[in-house]
Amino acid sequence: MNTFKSLEEADLKGKIVLVRVDHNVVKKGIIHDPYRIDATIGTLFYILAKGGKFILMTHVGRPKDKKTGSIAIDEGTSVLPIVRYLESKLHIRLGVPNFEAIDNKGYSGIAASINYMIKDLKENKIDGIYLPNTRWFSGEEAKGEEQEKFASQLASLADVFVNDAFGSWQAHASTAGVTRYLPSYAGFLMQKELKNLDKTFNPQHPFVAVVAGNKFNTKIDSLTALLKTADYLVLGGVIYNAYLCAKYGICIKGIEEEDILQAKQFVETCRQYPEKLIEMPYIIESDIVEDKKEGSYRVRDIRRLKRGDSLNYVLDVDGKSFEEKQVLAVFSQAKTIFVNAVMGYMPHFDEGTIALYALIDKNKEAVKLYGGGDTMQELKRLLPGLYLAALDNPKYYIFTGGGAVLKAIQEGSYMGLEPVKALCNK
Repeated sequence: MNTFKSLEEADLKGKIVLVRVDHNVVKKGIIHDPYRIDATIGTLFYILAKGGKFILMTHVGRPKDKKTGSIAIDEGTSVLPIVRYLESKLHIRLGVPNFEAIDNKGYSGIAASINYMIKDLKENKIDGIYLPNTRWFSGEEAKGEEQEKFASQLASLADVFVNDAFGSWQAHASTAGVTRYLPSYAGFLMQKELKNLDKTFNPQHPFVAVVAGNKFNTKIDSLTALLKTADYLVLGGVIYNAYLCAKYGICIKGIEEEDILQAKQFVETCRQYPEKLIEMPYIIESDIVEDKKEGSYRVRDIRRLKRGDSLNYVLDVDGKSFEEKQVLAVFSQAKTIFVNAVMGYMPHFDEGTIALYALIDKNKEAVKLYGGGDTMQELKRLLPGLYLAALDNPKYYIFTGGGAVLKAIQEGSYMGLEPVKALCNK
């Protein structure tokens, strides 16, 4: 397999180092969990210790309207909260350049005015530069010549490129394109993530995977791959509801026909792997979505449902499901557990998620791999003591990007992540 160059191999003394991070932790201008920022600090310290100067860049949110192509530049997707956090935590000064947007299309590129800030960086008037949200630039997610132009502009700012953004797995200008113009290396976080990712490719068996999500079409390929590699697979969220509709011929309110059609394909695939998919028998049906009110929800047993039955919204897997004999046996005997799942509709329905995470923790011997995003957020919100203990427990690993893990599992290799592949090609 192709390999990448690690940060330790780079000559950084006196160099400007362009670092792609995944600091996408800001929602409506507020940082709810700095875990992904803190995870990159080792790379930043190393660059400074070796005599380098860094320019950081990340995406924040989705400022681009996919239908119109317009890019909204506003405080809600600004990097400024991240900059303030880093300045306070590391006691450093960071410069943030300003550019002019054109006709709701975002920034057309890097303006020459940034050279004054780079001069200040070289003269130690500031300690680093943090570029604006990469998705504020029209070339970031563009294709062809426009992306190449932006990637070339980014590369012109620095001498070396370091990718420490495992969670940013799309082939954009700032993640993959820039590698074509600069010596490129994997940061410490990237190396750590890929090392732990290997535990899903070469797991200790039995290997149990738990996956949830809102759209079946975004998960079906990775679920199919997990059916082949895992010993057991557990579903949650909307994709579990779609699976139930497809397999048992029931109707669940809010489940779209497109998801059911995808789920029917998956049900057929499951027939090739009997006994692998472990169904959670108890689900919570609710009459309303926006709240959890006494009398408006109830527990249903899927084993009692008949073809043609109609349910209101199914918003959680009931905690009793994780007390079933078969479910207890699967999780207690597992040697590797991968979790990219929130079992209930946040923030009102969380009984199933709490029961799942608590049951996993009871298995003290298994390697426990948690995906990023909502999975990490809910672990911290619902079981803060377990979350803090997991950070220091060698049996746990919390990825900074659950989507990246699923994409790599789908492709069967970390080479399936285009930014990693770009590093290896260098």
